[in-house]
Amino acid sequence: MKNSRRDFLKMSGLASASLFMPQFLKASTGLLSDANKPKVLVVIQFSGGNDGLNCIIPYGDDIYQKARPSIGYKKDAVIKLGDGIGMNTNLQGLADLYFNGDVVLINSVGYPNPNRSHFRSMDIWQTGSDENVYLQTGWIGRVLDATCNNDCAKPHFAVELDDSLSLALKGQQMSGFAVRDPSELKNVNKNPFIDSIAKQATAYDDEHHNVAYLHKLLADTAESTDYIYDQSVKYNSTAIYPATEFAKQLKTIAQLIIAESNTTVYYVSLSGFDTHAGQRNQQERQLRTYSDALKVFCADLKANGKFKDTMIMTFSEFGRRVEENAGNGTDHGTANNVYLISGGLKQGGMINDMPNLSNLVDGDLQHEVDFRSVYSTILNKWLNVKSEMILDNSYPMLDCL
Repeated sequence: MKNSRRDFLKMSGLASASLFMPQFLKASTGLLSDANKPKVLVVIQFSGGNDGLNCIIPYGDDIYQKARPSIGYKKDAVIKLGDGIGMNTNLQGLADLYFNGDVVLINSVGYPNPNRSHFRSMDIWQTGSDENVYLQTGWIGRVLDATCNNDCAKPHFAVELDDSLSLALKGQQMSGFAVRDPSELKNVNKNPFIDSIAKQATAYDDEHHNVAYLHKLLADTAESTDYIYDQSVKYNSTAIYPATEFAKQLKTIAQLIIAESNTTVYYVSLSGFDTHAGQRNQQERQLRTYSDALKVFCADLKANGKFKDTMIMTFSEFGRRVEENAGNGTDHGTANNVYLISGGLKQGGMINDMPNLSNLVDGDLQHEVDFRSVYSTILNKWLNVKSEMILDNSYPMLDCL
């Protein structure tokens, strides 16, 4: 039946990711008590393969300076974090949070036998799979499946600020909800044709199960759309966010968090990190877009008492090669850094050593931390979900939560 429903939706042109709203979105319409409010995870994806070595910079390492004579940073052009280590000056907002103890920097994050394809490596990160295993569900989607099997009594759900749903939020039984602008979605939901179908009776016999399923799907989507919109306008942030699309997305997330929307996971992407040529200007521009919006976002949450229960994880599908190329850029690499940002960290800071540039494999960094250790830490210590159920294996947890 599942396959026939899927085929039916594809044929009907209604297989939009925004229609696959989890049932549990409407599980609770009121505010939760403080004791029962779930902690929030915000995932920020740097799409394209961000160059981590020019973000958390080993400026005191001679190998770094020799490998990057044109695009490397000298000691007078970084925000100093420690002996020979600095942060890109375009990450000033992240640095301010770091010095306040609200950031954990994790170096050399990756997985065995790394894949340098954007699409495959992103699939690996989004599914939490081994490099030779192909999954159709994402790690967050499997969280939805695992926690929503009793008529979704728990108020969990996942929202992606985009036009389409990433694999990370797709489960077998439950999937997240993709919406770039709640007000635009509300207008789409006012379509009289869709509204009339959604309101029709859904008592069909087995012969018409596809029709009944479509009616139920539309009815759930209509109700869920109203919920998302109502929550998004409940709190109107007065914080002054930068005039960028990324900042607008973070502002929408902040408004939903502060309005105490029954949300566990938000997902947002920032593209533009595939810097094969002319890297410095391109990457610096994207890092500033990220950092300036992040600074206001965190301040907004702090001012409204929500920063302590919000975790922001920033990752990219891979890093770049250590040595710059002839176009003053870098080609696809392997391990990278991950940032965890929250007012609820056990302790902030850099929790492992900088990459060992004298111990490369074919000119690339070796990973020291499996990315699923990061997921395992978040799942067990933040979302209160047994990571073995989600990742199908046990990974060492990090001592930061």
